[in-house]
Amino acid sequence: MTAIYSLAQRYGVRIIEDASHAIGATFRAEPVGNCRYSDITVFSFHPVKIITTAEGGMAVTNSDHLAGRMARLATHGITRNPSLMTHEPDGDWYYQQVDLGFNYRLTDLQAALGLSQLSRLEAYVERRHQIAQRYNHELAALPVQLPYQAQDGRSALHLYPIRIDSVRFDRKQVFDALRREGVGVNVHYIPVYSQPYYQSFGFVADDFPEAERYYAGALSIPMYPTMTDQQQDHVIAAVIRVLQ
Repeated sequence: MTAIYSLAQRYGVRIIEDASHAIGATFRAEPVGNCRYSDITVFSFHPVKIITTAEGGMAVTNSDHLAGRMARLATHGITRNPSLMTHEPDGDWYYQQVDLGFNYRLTDLQAALGLSQLSRLEAYVERRHQIAQRYNHELAALPVQLPYQAQDGRSALHLYPIRIDSVRFDRKQVFDALRREGVGVNVHYIPVYSQPYYQSFGFVADDFPEAERYYAGALSIPMYPTMTDQQQDHVIAAVIRVLQ
């Protein structure tokens, strides 16, 4: 982000930072989303994210102008602020549509759920780190690549992806074997350019060899804050059995 920010300052580019998986993470001892290196940061509260509002998300900024613009766009471009109107309001009931906006408001129930989860965010992230530390220790001897953490940040650990050797192992066989063991393993993520919509624009796998190499060995094992030690023991034992 520091390098991107430096280039943006040099060339006058605006930055929208996608932190959909990073709520609760830090970079250089500051929270991701403080917009030090971006104009706007967006978060997702989809049910699989670290905290949820069942669906929806949030955009944050340090700019009063951008905050006001986003607030209007989220509610059909409507304002009740007289200073933004083209003439004096007819009365206290009056509003004007000054932008072509959308209906992007969270419901009150969703917002209440999100606020209740936000109060537990630090505990959720700390528990994820405890689970990750056990995985790091117990899986260290296996022929897999474990997640890397840069020293100037602290991940929120939305996922715990491991990379298996795609030459030595068939990822599908490993996936199926773990599912048979009752482990909710998954793959994150399928390369975007491989989707039919983007294929129609001429994107091919040969253009992205590193993404293909990553995808061939990617496997995410269960990681969630309510996971018990016994559940994690089961996952660890299953992964060891399958890969040994």
